[in-house]
Amino acid sequence: MFDQATLAIIFVSLMGLATLMYAVLDGYDLGVGVLLPLDDETSADTMIASIGPFWDANETWLVLAIGLLLIAFPTAHSIVFQALYIPCTFMLIGLIMRGVAFDFRAKAIVAHKRKWDTVFKSGSLLASLAQGYMLGLYVMGFSNTLEAHGFALLSAIGVSAAYTFIGSAWLVMKTEGDLQQKAIAHCKSTVVITFVGILLVSLVNLLISPEIYQKWFDFPYALILIPIPIICASFFVLCWFVLKRLAKQPNIGAALPFFFALLIFTLSFFGLAFSFFPEIVPGKLTIWQAVAAPEALNFMLWGALIVVPTILAYTAFSYRVFWGKVDELRYY
Repeated sequence: MFDQATLAIIFVSLMGLATLMYAVLDGYDLGVGVLLPLDDETSADTMIASIGPFWDANETWLVLAIGLLLIAFPTAHSIVFQALYIPCTFMLIGLIMRGVAFDFRAKAIVAHKRKWDTVFKSGSLLASLAQGYMLGLYVMGFSNTLEAHGFALLSAIGVSAAYTFIGSAWLVMKTEGDLQQKAIAHCKSTVVITFVGILLVSLVNLLISPEIYQKWFDFPYALILIPIPIICASFFVLCWFVLKRLAKQPNIGAALPFFFALLIFTLSFFGLAFSFFPEIVPGKLTIWQAVAAPEALNFMLWGALIVVPTILAYTAFSYRVFWGKVDELRYY
């Protein structure tokens, strides 16, 4: 049906889509978890309610991305998870803590509710930091050096800030009153930190890799690519000014910060993906070298053509049903 080279492009594109969807969708609910207050039960309940219908399904994209990596690029899967075994373990611990705490906080007696909120907040922060650390090691080609681990720590903080940024933008859109004003304040702080983090990662990519520098600045690709970071920076500036206006007029354009966050995440992901393409393990393995046998992938493609549109349709439907300001979260 398709040759091996075409299948490599198809499956890496599907994996990229799943990774981006996870970063955006689970990113905001991780950010909400990081922001969860431990001294304000009413606000905590509202914040949990804002992600209640979505958070569990959002993690489907992570499972899909890892599954596609295993099926389509098994050699790369082995290398990546061997290098990321420890931070991946911490990420899974964080996600498990979130899953347990989300349900138990609603079923525990009042005296224990704050403890489960602490578990949920800690799990969200642990998962965010672990994902950022993994991204940093990936960018550094999994080098086991002090510089690589130092950059990974910086990346962990940057990704956590980015998740907090999109999480606070979600709360600006979904909440009202004092909680919305607190979310606006958090969003104004984290939008600056996220901008600095993306700028630093971009500069490190250019400095450590002559190939990436050449990709971005060689003619004629530079004419197309250079506007991307300029546009991304413009979205940061626009988001800042919108947040300043929302502090005074909270009912006009409350969805705009989240919309800008989506655009920033998408452009940043595209820039990172383009920088490393066609390498799937930086400096070690390309998609052409790692792709599985075409006979297996042609068969699996039929499943992907059913599963991916189904998940997209379910995601769109669930957000359409639960759109608007948050309602009280109920358990039946």
